[in-house]
Amino acid sequence: MPKYDKTVLTEQARRFLLLRHGLAGEHKFVGKQGILDFIEMAGCIQYDPIDVCGKNPELVLQSRVKNFTKDTLYSLLYEERKLIDYFDKNLSIYKVDDWTYFGRTREWYSANSRSRDEVNKVREQIKKIIKEKGAVRSQDLDELSGKVSWYWGDTKLSRVALETMYFTGELVVHHKKGTNKYYDSAENLISQKFLNAAEPLPDAIDHLTWRVKRRIGAVGLLWKKPSDAWLGIGELKAAERNAVFEHLIKSGEITPVRVDGIKDTLYCLTSEIPLLDEAAELSSIEKRCEFIAPLDNLMWDRKIIKAIFDFDYKWEIYTPQKQRKYGYYTLPVLYGDNFVGRMEAVCDRKNKALMFKNFWAEDGVKIGLDKSGAFKRAFEKRLKAFAEFNDCASVKGYVK
Repeated sequence: MPKYDKTVLTEQARRFLLLRHGLAGEHKFVGKQGILDFIEMAGCIQYDPIDVCGKNPELVLQSRVKNFTKDTLYSLLYEERKLIDYFDKNLSIYKVDDWTYFGRTREWYSANSRSRDEVNKVREQIKKIIKEKGAVRSQDLDELSGKVSWYWGDTKLSRVALETMYFTGELVVHHKKGTNKYYDSAENLISQKFLNAAEPLPDAIDHLTWRVKRRIGAVGLLWKKPSDAWLGIGELKAAERNAVFEHLIKSGEITPVRVDGIKDTLYCLTSEIPLLDEAAELSSIEKRCEFIAPLDNLMWDRKIIKAIFDFDYKWEIYTPQKQRKYGYYTLPVLYGDNFVGRMEAVCDRKNKALMFKNFWAEDGVKIGLDKSGAFKRAFEKRLKAFAEFNDCASVKGYVK
């Protein structure tokens, strides 16, 4: 059974997390291969369709992957088909190789999706239309009239049917235009070796063990208690979680880690203990300024972020405007091994301008007020690069 006898200082824990996520020092993830390498390490990136200054997976990758572009991610998803959209931590993006591990999810939706009886009546009709016309969106299915019950209320049958068949794995996303998803038959887009492969982990506990280990690897350090990091693993109740952790510890796949000042034990992948030791030996790290996605893998358990980084982050997008402390879509700002604040920027796509709205400093840090000016220069460099990432020719509203 692995055991890490040293008590880890919070500074060491911070550096360990940032180094493994590729958020400190030299970029460890570069270009198209860097996207694949990060997703291989993290398992998945959570998807969210809201696009204020980039969608969540794009924001995750722009902070880590040198020379990242939105077009490169799009190509890996919808042209090269090395990545796929489907459920993991809620709706996610992951490597198509992992498709076989989510057969249980597809089976659950086959048995439990709302209005499945109504969908069953038009399922073959939709398959025939796709076979004749190719990839379709709900607006292309005018012949399917009427509304049926869906998760947020009565919805057009065409949309419900396509989404249900996507949930059950019969359809996958062929491509997107703006907010429109075009669906095609899974058999047209997924290799038969993945599509028809047997369930790799037929035992339920083995499957949960794989998913828990995957989530620990996605974040870096997690504890054995309820957490947003477990979202999407519906079967993971307290008893199952305890059993899975016990198995992973006994098998030597994860190692308990005590962090100074944190009551609960954290756990990391045993294979990453050398990096944890390396983080303790570093006297300093090259400081980078990065804007972090609201649903970034690093941020999946915000209580851990508060405990390790002393940074209390809330995504206020669903908070009524009058109750917001900061802004609608704020991004944590990382500098070196500290979260120094949060900023809000909005893309004016018509005029190709990034509208800088505000920066809220942590602990008195302010743009331009650090003595050496290093943070100011790093922030401005990152802001310019962030505008370019969003295909904006200028930054408006930022006062130097």
